Amino acid sequence: MDVCADDFEQTLPLLQELVLDADFVGLDIEFTGLRSSLCGPQQISLFDLPSEWYLKTRQSVQQFTICQIGLSVFSSVEGESNKYVAHSCNFFLFPTTFGILDSEFSFQASSVQFLNQYGFDYNKFLKNGIPYMNEEQEKKIKHSILTGNWRVRSSLDKDQIKVVIDEVTRWLDLAEEGDWMTLPGIAGFQAFEVQLVLRQALPNIWTELKEKGVTVKKVSRQHRWYLEHASCDRASCWKEQILLSAKGFSVFFQMLVKAQKPLVGHNMMMDLLHLHEKLFRPLPESYDQFKQNIHSLFPVLIDTKNVTKDIWKELHFPRVSNLSEVYEVLNSNLNPTKNSGPVIVHASKCERYAKTKCPHEAAYDAFLCGSVLLKVAHLLLQRVHSNVPVPEPSFLQYLDVLAPYVNQVNLIRAGVPKINFSGPDSPSVRPPILILSIRRWPGVSEQQVYCEFQNLCKFDVRRLTRSQFLLLTNKFKDARSVLKEYRCHPTLQVSLYRYWRHSPNITCVLQVCSVVSTWALLAFLLGRASS
Repeated sequence: MDVCADDFEQTLPLLQELVLDADFVGLDIEFTGLRSSLCGPQQISLFDLPSEWYLKTRQSVQQFTICQIGLSVFSSVEGESNKYVAHSCNFFLFPTTFGILDSEFSFQASSVQFLNQYGFDYNKFLKNGIPYMNEEQEKKIKHSILTGNWRVRSSLDKDQIKVVIDEVTRWLDLAEEGDWMTLPGIAGFQAFEVQLVLRQALPNIWTELKEKGVTVKKVSRQHRWYLEHASCDRASCWKEQILLSAKGFSVFFQMLVKAQKPLVGHNMMMDLLHLHEKLFRPLPESYDQFKQNIHSLFPVLIDTKNVTKDIWKELHFPRVSNLSEVYEVLNSNLNPTKNSGPVIVHASKCERYAKTKCPHEAAYDAFLCGSVLLKVAHLLLQRVHSNVPVPEPSFLQYLDVLAPYVNQVNLIRAGVPKINFSGPDSPSVRPPILILSIRRWPGVSEQQVYCEFQNLCKFDVRRLTRSQFLLLTNKFKDARSVLKEYRCHPTLQVSLYRYWRHSPNITCVLQVCSVVSTWALLAFLLGRASS
């Protein structure tokens, strides 16, 4: 089910009810871009500590924006054993342009092409996206609205407002008191914006939002005063409605946070960064503060990438590269618990995914995340009970067997494989760092070193000294292969990196100590000779 600005407010009560009754929520997000084209030390690398990776990625998150959020709300069916119904929704979002708010964001050509390839509807995103804002933006706009300092800033809005005022003014010249007219095609928070401007500009009219648009009525000044002070339309109440409408999807986000349901994603680190930046608060500079904030928003996170990566080899499943392939394997006869696992059905109005595969459509991927979670949890539960069928497994039992993976989110290309949102991060389990010593190749660069090894395997390269480079891969077999191939190479010699032996800082300290010791010894000997 697709939800845009036109129907979001009508859908909101149903969404709130679904989330409150849910066992967990699947999440996926599509963006206008993934990573800035940073070069040199600003590129993410296997050498990065989690805090370094975070600071580098933070820049990209601030540059791009969300274009679609997919949620799949999973609820167990009452009275039926191990059966779940999934309500899947695509929300097309567009940053709020209201008063002083006018966000800037970038598009990345590769991301646009990728989404185009899978049928993404950019018209729904650009023309009918649901507005949203974070808490900092909300404070600014709330202050300007409630203090009466609100102004139309966008040139497009100004043009539209001018046309509306001209139309209403011409009508007023001929209208009598009590006459009314309708301004069609104005909906959402823009309808409040139009009403606010009209009421400020024309003292002898009154406005109301109806199904067909904004209705303008000619009234006397006395009647206008009465309407402004009526309990159902006091200025403060009305301005709160404007703010609520301008917040758009942020209202639902706050409902989701308040519900405290387990949030499930696949490779969900970028999703969490964008949720924090766009819907909660600007990303802090402190990595630890970011972790604390996310944990307070979503106390239970489960990354299906982290879960499946950990158990895939143990189960001897074929190698997979994406979420769709993981889902297909778990749905195949390769899964020993396929026939005893949970039954998952689509809710009415969400049945398209029962017949059609829609990879990289946010709600479809969110549904796959939830389905993979249930199937993997069932598999783990059966193993705990020595493959003896569990009569009526509940979602709480599934959460128990998933406990080792809770709040462990997969990290792509960094010094550690995952981030722990509820405690200290685990130590690195990457292959050891290798050191490359170069002879007879003056002026060699990191890129040239990378190209030298890329046919054999892929390494991240970092310069150590003028003729030495550090090499790091995430595959043990690649490290062993390069050590074997280049150990006795005449120009490029590769060995294991030892900090106390190879670090320039340690070498410098030892050299200084050596010089100081030599001078001390010399002074001692000269002192004895003179005496």
